[in-house]
Amino acid sequence: MKIGTKVNLILIMVLISGMLISGIALSNVLEKKAEGEISSKAEILMQLVNSMRTYTNDRVQPLLLPKLDTQEQFIPEAIPTYSTREVFELFRKNKEYANFVYKDAAPNPTNLRDKPDAFEADIVKQFEKDKALKRLDGFRTMSGEKLFYTARPFVIEQQSCLRCHNTPQEAPKSQLTTYGKDNGFGWKLNQIVAAQMVYVPASAILNNASRSLILMMGVVGMILTIIIIVINQLLKKTVLVRVRKIANVAEQVSVGDMNANFDKQSKDEIGDLAEAFNRMKYSLEMALKMLNNDDTHHQKK
Repeated sequence: MKIGTKVNLILIMVLISGMLISGIALSNVLEKKAEGEISSKAEILMQLVNSMRTYTNDRVQPLLLPKLDTQEQFIPEAIPTYSTREVFELFRKNKEYANFVYKDAAPNPTNLRDKPDAFEADIVKQFEKDKALKRLDGFRTMSGEKLFYTARPFVIEQQSCLRCHNTPQEAPKSQLTTYGKDNGFGWKLNQIVAAQMVYVPASAILNNASRSLILMMGVVGMILTIIIIVINQLLKKTVLVRVRKIANVAEQVSVGDMNANFDKQSKDEIGDLAEAFNRMKYSLEMALKMLNNDDTHHQKK
């Protein structure tokens, strides 16, 4: 196998190995980056939701609470959780956030649609156990679909929130008519009553990471290919062509052609090889001359 072929095989093996190693490393990095981007968006959504919750609690609820005591029909717009849910659904019409799902997972909710499943209930317990824990991220499977979630604890920070959640006696009559007296009561100030959950299909993360990976691998592949081409050209110009010329001259000398000459070489390893062949040629010429002189001397005798 020729040197060029061997070098090319080695370079191809290095290229394939480099692509595999860099692909695995880049895949992990890009997936983490995509998760971070999704988490950042979820964080923004939660801040938006909480801003809407505060606005409803401070501005809208005081205007509607008197009506809740006098009307049989409950006005859900007076409840911050309802308002945030509706605003979020409107926000999801934005194409960028269409796959996001928001839920206030509360173990003791007024509206049973906010009841957590076993996984969400465990998230709430983790927040209750570790008050310093401010966020959880990860993956879960729901209805056969893999989802990425971001969770934050929801803490009762305003006394006005307890107007509808302290005791049934203090709650608006229309609320009791609509939701009954069994759920959503007994909340305390500074208590973690729910986990704010934002879900997005894992495919969104994986697709973003895959697109970035393909782009990055394409760039890496092009760079490595260019490097291989450059190395091949340098190898051919600086080594193979010069070695082939030296081999041709050496072959001519070996069959007795003493007129064959090695060209002037650069001062590198190949040049040293050519100089060594030159010295060997001169030594061979001298030996042949001495041999010819001895033969001539013997013939004269």
